[in-house]
Amino acid sequence: MTTKTVHLALYDTLADWEFGHAVAQINTPQFQKAPGLYRVRTVGATLDPVTSIGGLRITPDLALEDIDPADSAMLILPGADTWESGANAAFAKAARRWLDAGVPVAAICGATIGLAAEGLLNDRPHGGNVVQQLEAVPGYTGSSLFSAERAVRSGGLITAGAASSLEFAREIFAELDLYEPAVLEAWYGLYRTGDPEWFGKLVQAVS
Repeated sequence: MTTKTVHLALYDTLADWEFGHAVAQINTPQFQKAPGLYRVRTVGATLDPVTSIGGLRITPDLALEDIDPADSAMLILPGADTWESGANAAFAKAARRWLDAGVPVAAICGATIGLAAEGLLNDRPHGGNVVQQLEAVPGYTGSSLFSAERAVRSGGLITAGAASSLEFAREIFAELDLYEPAVLEAWYGLYRTGDPEWFGKLVQAVS
């Protein structure tokens, strides 16, 4: 079995909580359909360390310019304060390359602003924080395709708002076909509600 790489973008002020569920479960073989099929590697604009919004200092594994979409299973773009300034435009352009190559992209919170600025949300169903935030982005014309759902998955693009990291992860897992449907449902139910009954359903679904 060839291990496929999911690339997690890193930049200053990235939102720590928005990718936690997704990265932890992708790198944890338990419950997966094909344990070990995926691994997560981090990618920065350069190899210089970045500092998250929570103050964590993280050194990227790879530089963006060295990655070909053909060698990626997905590009995950967390939110960050730096999206609104245009500082992460290189990652928005990378998202275009990934999507053009038929490789999924998952963007949450501020990253949807970057995708809007790149013109990637004008003809695709999508979500985000609120549509008014995207409507303030020059060139954005996709408001009729905006959905208030916690997370939206359409044509290889996953989008969500800052308060929906759990739903963001669920759609990433579905796109990667990481779990059997019953396992995914039980996993989401457990973390959404904290009800132990869902843990029983998760164990039953796996067995």
